[in-house]
Amino acid sequence: MLKENFNDLQLFLAVAKERSFTRAAGKLGVSQSALSHAIKGLEGRLNIRLLTRTTRSVAPTEAGERIIDCLEPRLADLEQALGDILQMNGQDAGNLRLSAGEHAVRSLLWPKLKPFLKAYPQINVELVVDNGLVDIVAGRFDGGVRLGESVDKDMVAVRIGPDMRMVVVGSPAYLASRGTPQTPHELQQHCCINMRLPTAGGLYHWEFERNGKPLRVRVEGQLTLNLLSERIDAAAAGLGLACVPEDMVQAALTAGTLVQVLDDWCPTFVGYYLYYPSRKQHPPAFVRLIEALRHQE
Repeated sequence: MLKENFNDLQLFLAVAKERSFTRAAGKLGVSQSALSHAIKGLEGRLNIRLLTRTTRSVAPTEAGERIIDCLEPRLADLEQALGDILQMNGQDAGNLRLSAGEHAVRSLLWPKLKPFLKAYPQINVELVVDNGLVDIVAGRFDGGVRLGESVDKDMVAVRIGPDMRMVVVGSPAYLASRGTPQTPHELQQHCCINMRLPTAGGLYHWEFERNGKPLRVRVEGQLTLNLLSERIDAAAAGLGLACVPEDMVQAALTAGTLVQVLDDWCPTFVGYYLYYPSRKQHPPAFVRLIEALRHQE
């Protein structure tokens, strides 16, 4: 029975992981109809429904979850064994799945991943960009990237980036017309470009610090944007003040297209970490990734 169903079990695992026939078919490189036919055939042979299908979603049944719990660790063990064998032959191979926010990807991960992928052509990387606090275990990720202060205590964390800070910037034209705020409280008289938090759903309160005392300010404005690049562009266009990572606007500050304000109120904080569940052994591909991403002081 195992030999007959093994390939279809892997297809089922892909659909369950993606919660979508369409997305799973796209990643597997097969048609949606062929994938659906294979899953129906598997369910027919086992005489068990593995997936609950609605017009909007797909989710594993209780029996499907039991198969996932049994199958995933065994496939992981098999992949690690194959990776170990390939490593004995001088090759590093495997599949890695990572979750990270937009800024971490743009400023840190992507610049480091490009040479990594060229150095290890047998290692496949899926990078999912999500600004929310993703549960990497439930999402079946090998690892995730977050700011150090946001990493859960039960995770292993490896520093992959320098300290960083958020800064408040605006265009010269905006500041000439509206004036320059001297304290964070004065931001309430300014037009500020907001960001909605993906997890809590509320608007981000801008965070400051002076003489060791933290201060959070709720700002208002005409525009709310979740994408970092658009917030920077909106500030440069004179649509208001934006609170953004300093490294992403350094060139604009040097060029004079943006001006920084409230510099003394913007503290430095610990940067990004790669985090992952504690395991005694990791696939060789993941070990190579840790080595490539690790921050060098």
